[in-house]
Amino acid sequence: MASTLLSSATRRALAGAAALGLAATLTPLAGAQAQQPAQQPAQAAPAAPPPVHGPASVADLAEGLLDAVVNISTSQSVGRRGGQRSTPRPGLPEGSPFQEFFDEFFDERGQGGEGGRRVQSLGSGFVIDAAEGIVVTNNHVIADADEIEVNFADGGKLKAELVGTDPKTDIAVLKVDPSQRKLTQVEFGDSASMRIGDWVMAIGNPFGLGGSVSIGIVSARGRDINSGPYDDFIQTDAAINRGNSGGPLFDMHGRVIGINTAIISPSGGSIGIGFSIPSQLAVGVIEQLREFGETRRGWLGVRIQPVTDDIAESLGMGHARGALVAGVIKDGPVDDGTIQPGDVIIRFDGKEVRAMRDLPRIVAESPVGKAVDVVLIRKGEEQIVKVTLGRLEDGEKLAGNGEGDDPAEEAPVATAAVLGMTIAELNDEARASFGIAPEVSGVVVTEVAEGSVAAERGVTAGDVITEIAQESVSSPQEVMDRIAALKAQGRRNALLMLASKGGELRFVTIRME
Repeated sequence: MASTLLSSATRRALAGAAALGLAATLTPLAGAQAQQPAQQPAQAAPAAPPPVHGPASVADLAEGLLDAVVNISTSQSVGRRGGQRSTPRPGLPEGSPFQEFFDEFFDERGQGGEGGRRVQSLGSGFVIDAAEGIVVTNNHVIADADEIEVNFADGGKLKAELVGTDPKTDIAVLKVDPSQRKLTQVEFGDSASMRIGDWVMAIGNPFGLGGSVSIGIVSARGRDINSGPYDDFIQTDAAINRGNSGGPLFDMHGRVIGINTAIISPSGGSIGIGFSIPSQLAVGVIEQLREFGETRRGWLGVRIQPVTDDIAESLGMGHARGALVAGVIKDGPVDDGTIQPGDVIIRFDGKEVRAMRDLPRIVAESPVGKAVDVVLIRKGEEQIVKVTLGRLEDGEKLAGNGEGDDPAEEAPVATAAVLGMTIAELNDEARASFGIAPEVSGVVVTEVAEGSVAAERGVTAGDVITEIAQESVSSPQEVMDRIAALKAQGRRNALLMLASKGGELRFVTIRME
């Protein structure tokens, strides 16, 4: 009887364990094992995966890094404003027990010279070169500062001079005198190797509380928060608050894989959504600022726009990808026809361009004067062209040609109606009526029907149709013929290249059904 009971219990235990994937942790009793057929020896089940735990402690790691993380204090002279406080203060909840402490802290540091106050900002930074005294922080931490001071964990202070800044990536490089004290430095790691779920640690000075450590994970990568042209942030849930800006985000080997720069929070405090500039982007910027005091980015000299599903269909692409060239900057690196409006760039210098926003960052990270291979799709065919990059800082003036934004008035004459638009020949009268530049050619849009697909796509009177499906048009009849040909091919959308009255080009797709 006992043998039977033991055998039943064993069978129940094994069945339950198997459901949990734990069968290898149970061993059948001898009475139960005796009932196994002799010719079928028992087989060990696969070992269960080890349980996943967070790090037991980061105390040793933090202890070795704290001295390299600094507080950045800046001041700026401003005039008084009717007795109101001009010193920025952290957004503490009403009735907070820390309010008195912060009031005293900021009031003592907010007093300025005669006739004004000294506005003081607090942020974080970290030492990357102890021998040279190089400190990295955010540009917004030191922007417009009259004085910059680096405060160390032991209470020491050093005046800092500004080496260079890059507002586009929000990075600034400072220098202190290394002969004044012994400095501790940290090294950069490889942010590209970080995976979602990897542990990270942030050290900074939230609300002026120096040497604060928080830990979390990489929540996401490649975040675009519309803060600049090269957004590629690491998102983390490690607590980041006001004052953490410019501080480092470490991996579990003590290497800097990000520079904490922004948070999303309705209250001003951490809600677990913080963003760091990846080291992969930051290192190149920092090297240029140290060497030149400014950035020297690659420049392709094109205007681009996203490839939508409609545009991809119009171009015969399998799916939306890459960056659509909407225009080429005059006198730019590719003004020789190497790259043309309507091209879709899908790979640049060996790096895939998945979406429009990838291209500016990849180009900017490439050295000025470098000859690179560009893979593009032109009229449905994949091609490889070689281009030599210019310098972005030199090209920004060329790219900044202005154009009016005021909607044009209706022209008095129309010769054809198509896709919700009234179109006409671009003659001298039309040029004068809409103020269209002499170099612009094509067919002018004189009127757009309210509620039409063309209106929804942003087409307005005064726009000039220069191409349809990447074929030039110069008369209303050619427009009609191209639309008819596309419909005969079974196309549902027409891809139009439009020029503004100043010559700025863009693509739109208009459904023809």
